[in-house]
Amino acid sequence: MIYLITISIYLFTLIGLGVYKSWKIKTQSDFSVAGRSLTPWVLVGTMLATWIGTGSILGNAGKAYQTGLAALMLPMGGVFGIIILTQIAGKVRAFEKFTVPEIIGDRYGSKARILSVIALVIAYMVIVSYQFNAGGAVLKTVLQDGHGNPLITVQTGTIIAAIFIIAYTMLAGLVSVAYTDVANGIIMTLALAIAFPIFWLKAGGWSGMEYSFGQMEKPEHMQFWGVYSGMDILNFCLPPFLLVLGDANMYQRFFASKDAKGAKKATTVLVVVIAIIEILIIASAWVSSSLIPDAVNGRHVLIYAAHSFLPPFIGAIMMTTIVGIIISTADSYLLVPATTLMRDIYQTYINPKVSETKAVLLSRLLVLGLGILAYIVSLGFAKSEGFFERALYAYTIYGAAITPALVAALFWERASSMGAIASIISGTVMTLLWKEVSFFQTILPNGMYQSIDEVLPAILVSIIALVGGSILYPNKR
Repeated sequence: MIYLITISIYLFTLIGLGVYKSWKIKTQSDFSVAGRSLTPWVLVGTMLATWIGTGSILGNAGKAYQTGLAALMLPMGGVFGIIILTQIAGKVRAFEKFTVPEIIGDRYGSKARILSVIALVIAYMVIVSYQFNAGGAVLKTVLQDGHGNPLITVQTGTIIAAIFIIAYTMLAGLVSVAYTDVANGIIMTLALAIAFPIFWLKAGGWSGMEYSFGQMEKPEHMQFWGVYSGMDILNFCLPPFLLVLGDANMYQRFFASKDAKGAKKATTVLVVVIAIIEILIIASAWVSSSLIPDAVNGRHVLIYAAHSFLPPFIGAIMMTTIVGIIISTADSYLLVPATTLMRDIYQTYINPKVSETKAVLLSRLLVLGLGILAYIVSLGFAKSEGFFERALYAYTIYGAAITPALVAALFWERASSMGAIASIISGTVMTLLWKEVSFFQTILPNGMYQSIDEVLPAILVSIIALVGGSILYPNKR
């Protein structure tokens, strides 16, 4: 009962804050980029809560249950990407834009802008869909009778989670999301810092874990090296690296910063914070997995561990942290495509003179429509893939399609419109078709195709198209 009470208090607090902040939303700038008013420390909190989402708390944690200590390699891609992002943040803030496709459109023209919108919406709907599924998994765990039997199914929990996330995002946009993200970030850090030593003691430390994994016939779970091949590391680390370099969520936070200096400062601090939190998540999942022989429970290892191994109050805080992470990430990945469709399609091609009041209303309706679409996507993925695989797939769609053209727009003067268009199309198509078309399997040596995920061929084709198209078809001067 304490889990339900704690999470309910948290959710009602969020709704109350959203209602309060909604009265202060007067312009699209308020709704989409918080009136460009965020300080560096607020930026750190909101970027942290946005990046540490279900892909980390369930995806990376689930991978740690499958492979053990070696999973500590998984955050490398994202951390290295954020290190590079520190050199981009100030430059991006100086553009005074609302969306990533606006930057691409200004540099490459309307066709590239529209194509980037399409790629963004596809990728972000996949990301939001598994946030809904994760919310359903948490609610199923929390809502149990006195005998430990769930009172609802995961499907029902997913519907409840989707309704709450959509409603909360519609209320106040980035204004409410950013400030609650700060609280989520603080709670997340404290909860993980307290939970890890408790898991470690319950597992019996290193020797206890060695014994437990030996009994489970998983001795490799105590090894850091030799578990993943070089191709595995590339498949796992390249997608988040590419996503974070061009992530429209991060860029939206830069646009919301008070100034360019604040955006760069916040991103620099974020590198350290992200590394610590990601390591704590994976380490907690690894240690907890030595206590969980049942693979079904291992799929949601941290949810199960928080509910089963922590003292009730701390477990409730940990569970609330997981809920907060899911909500923060889902809100952000709903808000960005809604803002993008509003700014880059409706206001650019349909009604450039739309009033601020109507723009806010339409933005909220777009959040509703995209939320429904994401729920439909979640039904298709519910039983087919794990959170880790779905996260990598969505990251690859976005990273291969948009990141090369976006980074080139910022740093390569010779990048042309034709090169950007070819890059966006080829990156998207290769990601979607790599595992669906048998042709690729026939042209590769035996066994190679199975070891290569979408990300490597997609990013190679995208970069080749960008460079080749820019050289062969340069912009007219």
